[in-house]
Amino acid sequence: MEDPLARGNDAAPHAQPATLLRAVESGDRRALARAASVLENGLPLAPEMMRELSRRSARAHVLGVTGAPGAGKSTLVSAVIGELLARGQRVAVLAVDPSSPITGGAVLGDRIRMGEFGANERVFIRSIASRGHLGGLSRTTAAIIDLFDAAGYDTIVVETVGAGQSEVEVASLADTSVVVCPPGLGDEVQASKAGILEIADLLVVTKGDLPLAERTMLELREMVALRSAREGRDVPVLKTAATRHEGVAELVDAAREHAAGSGVGRRRRGAGTQETQATQGADQGTIGESPAGADRGESLIRALHARDAFLAHCGVECIAVGPGTATLRMPVQAMHVNFNGSCHGGAIFTLADSAFGLGCNSHGLVAAGIDSHISYHQAVAQGDVLVARAIEISRSRRVCVLRVEVTRERDGASVAHFTGTAYLSSRAHPAQSNR
Repeated sequence: MEDPLARGNDAAPHAQPATLLRAVESGDRRALARAASVLENGLPLAPEMMRELSRRSARAHVLGVTGAPGAGKSTLVSAVIGELLARGQRVAVLAVDPSSPITGGAVLGDRIRMGEFGANERVFIRSIASRGHLGGLSRTTAAIIDLFDAAGYDTIVVETVGAGQSEVEVASLADTSVVVCPPGLGDEVQASKAGILEIADLLVVTKGDLPLAERTMLELREMVALRSAREGRDVPVLKTAATRHEGVAELVDAAREHAAGSGVGRRRRGAGTQETQATQGADQGTIGESPAGADRGESLIRALHARDAFLAHCGVECIAVGPGTATLRMPVQAMHVNFNGSCHGGAIFTLADSAFGLGCNSHGLVAAGIDSHISYHQAVAQGDVLVARAIEISRSRRVCVLRVEVTRERDGASVAHFTGTAYLSSRAHPAQSNR
């Protein structure tokens, strides 16, 4: 029988997923590249391939590297690759680059700084475009991580798009989240600590040979000490000078130590949301892991939905709820249609923002949105039915971050993606006492 992988680049998408994955697991780099393209581009083979991958055990250590644009993420990742190779590991890198809002293209330039390892048989580097997906990643990041895991790589490094306060989606996929901080943060530490810094398992000050590096180290350590006293969670603060390979071995040691303590396969454990709720629920008076707590959260969300007259006016139904999650449904009616004949962006935002708000308040505390971003993928028309599903991807004592996927019900097509950050007050929600 002719091998479908031997017929050129156009044949692979038509091969059976099992055939393609067997080639990937055998070490065929060409098959790995083709399989990654199938997943990234959503080709017909992709859904079955994702199901096949989900049945395989998670073995690799996923190291997420995120931080502000220009913080030195790619240079640091390159140094980490070298250190891991020196330790005998096989390393896969998934570098996410931002897409142009005008052309939709991406430079995919992160891998330029990792060029010295491009020909190494123990390294596989893949750049992908975010394609408008918020959160610092792309829609297909998790599936490609599963693919690299199946290919037998020991460590998978995920480098996000240059991130701000609410681009924290990497925390739901990475076993160890490394937040990269350039020297001279100053007051930006205070501005950022309610967002991206709170997801850190390791904080790394890059460009450690610059004059302000020590001051930034001190500021971060003071912030971590305050959080540790309040939350009982100690986050190491490290300093690196990647171009000199200084501090890189210590970073890899700290990452391995963290993985040894927390395990791997975080993306298969619900992004840690349930773990966070279980450990924090008792001291916050919020939903923990008990069925009674979940029932209270469900009844609270439904009560909040029922009392919202605007949602009733828009025809928004609440179809599924739970701790840190809410799913809403909205048939597109004539009043939702704009002057171009398609569903108004404001109506889609209302649906997504409402799912976000209900999910934030499900913990029993009054929550207030402080930041949100939405990306629209395609137009929908009257008669279509939209579904918005909110999922909590990060929560501390005072801040939670949720992502919301808005899809078209009849075919599951992606309509919009929403990411929001909310402040959690210490006040119990009054709706609980009114039920």
